[in-house]
Amino acid sequence: MAQWSEMTILLTGMHENTVTNLYPPNLFPIEARHYLASWIEEQSWDDFSLENTEQEARAKALLGQILQLLQVVSQQNVSNIVEKMKLMQTCRSLVDKPALEFAVMMKNILWKERILIKEYKYKECKTSPEEEAMNQLNEKVAQVQALRKRINTMQEEYNWDKQNFEIKKASLTPNEVTKETKKELESLVMKIKQAQFEMQRLSRERFEVLKDCVDNLARCQEEFFNKLTVWKSEQHKSLIGFPFMDDLSPLQTRAEQLFAVNSNLNQEVSLIPEHIQDIRERLHKLLQLLLQSSFVVERQPPQVIKTQSKFSATVRYLLGEKLAPGKPVQVTADIVNEQQARSMTIEQSENVGELINNTSVMDKNTATRTTNATFRNMSIKKIKRADRKGAESVTEEKFALLFTAKISISTNDAFFVVKIISQPVVVIVHGSQDNNALATIIWDSAFSEPDRLPFVVPDRVPWKMMVETLDNKFCLDVQTNHHLNAFNKHFLAQKIFDRPDYADDFSNMMVSWCQFNKEILAQRNFTFWQWFEGAMDLTKKHLRPYWSDGLIFGFIGKQHIQHVLKQCTDGTFLLRFSDSEIGAITIAYVTYENGMTMFKNLQPFTKRDLEIRCLGDRIRDINDITYLYPNLSKNEAFKKFYTGRPQATNSGYIPVSLQTKVGPELEVPSTDDDNYSIPSLSPPLDDLGLPMEQFGEAMGALQIPDSDSPNGAGFLEPNPPMDYEFFNHLAC
Repeated sequence: MAQWSEMTILLTGMHENTVTNLYPPNLFPIEARHYLASWIEEQSWDDFSLENTEQEARAKALLGQILQLLQVVSQQNVSNIVEKMKLMQTCRSLVDKPALEFAVMMKNILWKERILIKEYKYKECKTSPEEEAMNQLNEKVAQVQALRKRINTMQEEYNWDKQNFEIKKASLTPNEVTKETKKELESLVMKIKQAQFEMQRLSRERFEVLKDCVDNLARCQEEFFNKLTVWKSEQHKSLIGFPFMDDLSPLQTRAEQLFAVNSNLNQEVSLIPEHIQDIRERLHKLLQLLLQSSFVVERQPPQVIKTQSKFSATVRYLLGEKLAPGKPVQVTADIVNEQQARSMTIEQSENVGELINNTSVMDKNTATRTTNATFRNMSIKKIKRADRKGAESVTEEKFALLFTAKISISTNDAFFVVKIISQPVVVIVHGSQDNNALATIIWDSAFSEPDRLPFVVPDRVPWKMMVETLDNKFCLDVQTNHHLNAFNKHFLAQKIFDRPDYADDFSNMMVSWCQFNKEILAQRNFTFWQWFEGAMDLTKKHLRPYWSDGLIFGFIGKQHIQHVLKQCTDGTFLLRFSDSEIGAITIAYVTYENGMTMFKNLQPFTKRDLEIRCLGDRIRDINDITYLYPNLSKNEAFKKFYTGRPQATNSGYIPVSLQTKVGPELEVPSTDDDNYSIPSLSPPLDDLGLPMEQFGEAMGALQIPDSDSPNGAGFLEPNPPMDYEFFNHLAC
């Protein structure tokens, strides 16, 4: 349990995505790791590997033990009903988990924990360059303070010696000046001159050290600004799934340290009688920059906002502990356009929109040492749009929220006005605009420079950046750790560039904003983003567990299915997203008829179809498919997704169920896609419990219009030979 004790320290500052990746909520959540910490660390997991099948029996024994322990803990040791339900769900998830895979998963979890702990200890032992610079700055400030104290002490001794000299000199007449008294007076004069010289030397040294302190303070403050810029950039990119550590505590600590140094140096400057106005002005400018930069949008507003709907945001002041007591600070929010965001100013006559509930007061939380202003129920009542140029749409226009506060620092009677703008937002008036607005935000979040001029973005980016964004966004929205594979990424590139036969690397090819979400795809009536987002939304709402378990092949073109399935057993199938329909998934499979190899695609299933009957049951219904690619029995792969048959009740009604049937004999209208077989839904007669004559065509087949294949029922004609060298490489 020692390892878990160390991990609990790290978890408090760890990003949520990192924790989720380490402890998959749908398989082995952090609660299970916590309650079984001692037992887990007492077992030996390091010898397990998927290739070492000899360990299967031992893995099964460990899996059985962990299931028993989870049941005991959930029944006896957990009082929180939510945690109890999570542990019971974990039991149900692990029941179907292959024992060896489970053991390897535990091995990997413990290994990743050890790596994180090792990195943490290394960082703790090693002082960063920033910390070293801050330590040196504090040492120089202490040196200035020590010089001031030494000069003050010497000044007191100088004053005392000078006074003694003047008294003795005044008390002696010329006749009383002896050789001894003259020597004593000369000694005092020498001492006074030496004190003057030493004080002048120390004053020059103090001035030089003070200048050095201000230079170092400026460098440390610049480093702080850079880290804050990185934090804001990572916050911006977190919308598309990039990792983000949202903890502002380290930055707040650094801001407070810089403020303390500035205050100490200002104090030293005020105690120097000489005129050093340039140092005073530099310190004042550095303080203003620090006060301004410490105003941060901790929780951004949603980046797509519909008018007349409520939304929230939170701003935080990192120097909240330094605010003058007894002076409440009110923060005001205004909506600004791109030009106003660049100038950080807004005149009353230039309002581009009307916000309601746009004021909030900063509250100090002494327990967390945070000072926040939270806007809980803001709403955009109306918006004024700029004149659009060319083909620019309203969903490409960016706005922002400008937060303004008037603060007073406890060490200074003056008021300072601080401002900060939010990340860009797109304002819509109807839900139908949401998809295109989100495309604008994704492009902005993924490809904007950290310290850009609001809200400038490049018009073209390398495909390797684009596909990384799509992968991260897919995993974020679907809430899965299962990423797009090489086949998926290559097919996406072929689709966006309209190069279906291109087998080389797309990484450095440039993709434009227009290709992403303005130009209609070839032979389609939608853009690339609209199609990709449809597949992502379908997976999020209906296919997440299938995707997370690796049961869905996903993005692959029909021209490459034969390459994947050509050597497979009859009835081998894979699941792929429809190429011609937004938000649909289809089944492609291989079959052998009359000595010919045929590749077939079923009519795609949409969200509506999967709401009627889940994908698992549809796969169970279809007898033509037997093995999930490459050679996994479909029942073994999908059995946990099968639902039970409807049971007879006392209501007097006969139970009825729907069933997916493949009907090659049915006529299908021609479309612009490859041939397909039609799945239909009908009640199985054995479930109805009545003779066929009575039901005949009752509950007739539910046919689903539109398709993923163009030539009606039947099968794919073999495509011309292709060079699959690149795809062989991907498969390897």
